[in-house]
Formats: sequence, C-alpha cells, structure tokens
Amino acid sequence: MALVAEHMTRTLLSVSEEATLAEAAARMMERGVGAVVVLDGERVSAILTERDVMSAVAAGKDGSALVSEWMTRHPETIEPGDTMDHAASLMVHGGYRHLPVVEEGRVVGIVSIRDVMRVALADRTPRGV
Repeated sequence: MALVAEHMTRTLLSVSEEATLAEAAARMMERGVGAVVVLDGERVSAILTERDVMSAVAAGKDGSALVSEWMTRHPETIEPGDTMDHAASLMVHGGYRHLPVVEEGRVVGIVSIRDVMRVALADRTPRGV
C-alpha cells in the first residue's frame, strides 16, 4: 500500500499572510504548482490555491490584494504515514486538490491530486508493455 511519505513533495512552497496575491501567484507559476502553504512558524495556518486566486479575481480584486484576505484557513491535512488511498478519499470528499502533510504538528510536505493519480495509474498500468 502506497504511503503519502513516498509520494509527497518535500520542497514546500510557502508564503506569508502579508504577501500579495500577485507575489504568491508568481511564485506558484515559477514552481509550476497550484497551491502554496501559509505558515505560522513551522505549522500550517492556511493554504492559498489557484481556486482562491480565481475567487479573488472574480470578485474584482487585483494582484495587490493580500493573501490573508483570500487564503483558506485551517486546511485539512494528512500525515506521512497515511495511505495515498486515504489522501484520495479526503480530496474527493472535501473537493481538495492539495493536502499539506503534517508530522507532529510540523509541516513536512504537500501531496497533490497529481501525486494521487500517478500512484493510481502506476497500479493499473500493465507491466512490460
């Protein structure tokens, strides 16, 4: 059974609450990711996703709006020892595409729907073809 620790991204992209949406979006584009974690020390306080940025744009905000105004506070998290099946279940039922990975209260990575799909496809792809 595939574990989150085996498939999560450990090089976490984070921003502060005081960052602007333009700064956060630019960093997300540079890294090719759809979410950044907002930290309070080493703890997750929020997540800012592509969906949050789209909500701000749809509300008429520009890039100078603050991350703190649009971030999703207290996001669902997962632990490294949890299974990828559990991650998939949380994502499907919660409508998420990213889950911060937390160990002993400290963020250690992030797992995305892409990670889940890679595992699912590897499990179903015929070997040696």
